Amino acid sequence: MTGTVTADIPVSADSRPRHVAIIMDGNNRWAKARRLGGVAGHKAGVDAVRAVVETCARAGVEVLTLFAFSSENWRRPKDEVSALMKLFLMALEREVRKLHRNNIRLRIIGDRSAFSPALQEHMAKAEALTRDNTRMTLVIAANYGGHWDITQATRRIAAKVRDGELAPSDITDDLIQQHLCIGDLPMPDLMIRTAGEQRISNFLLWHLAYTEFYFSPVFWPDFKEEEMQKALQAYAGRQRRFGQTDDQIAARAAQQ
Repeated sequence: MTGTVTADIPVSADSRPRHVAIIMDGNNRWAKARRLGGVAGHKAGVDAVRAVVETCARAGVEVLTLFAFSSENWRRPKDEVSALMKLFLMALEREVRKLHRNNIRLRIIGDRSAFSPALQEHMAKAEALTRDNTRMTLVIAANYGGHWDITQATRRIAAKVRDGELAPSDITDDLIQQHLCIGDLPMPDLMIRTAGEQRISNFLLWHLAYTEFYFSPVFWPDFKEEEMQKALQAYAGRQRRFGQTDDQIAARAAQQ
């Protein structure tokens, strides 16, 4: 739930999330409130993406994961899906060089097989161009679902057991995580969802086990620098226990 935060709460190195994950919700409702077509909302959402990427990079966030297109979004009207694909391609062409100039690495996760060959080619080129960048990693989840992610990891592990590379007793939490799409990256510290919805919608199911949630009533196209700063400030004011008691946390802090 969105809390009341004050502008003077510092986002220090100790309180800064390493990994922020965002469900970008509300593009259609934003457009409808303005009597515009749904595509106008998605176009306006691209500006919010740019603002949030810039804000997180300046704040020192290491990884930003954005839920751009879920595996369930194919159920939307065909015209909207087609327009989304064109917008995705256009955004890749326009934005990837800006990311590269700012030393930001792009990774795209999800099942790419449903996308057009042209879009898949642009995805691969964008990732290749930015592969060695180190300032921040921007992860775009496209045709992604948490169930799909865990299923593909399980299949890969099962194949290794079948081929004798692994024994069933070798399967651990760490091993499963290594086979997930972003298993090599820090787990999300903060998950944000905009537009007032309070559910995770099949997003990063494995990864969100200990993540702090922040729900904003603001539609995604209006979620820009000020709103992103509010989320970071709210995170800075929280105490993450990971199953420990307040006394244990206090004792650990005293030792540091």
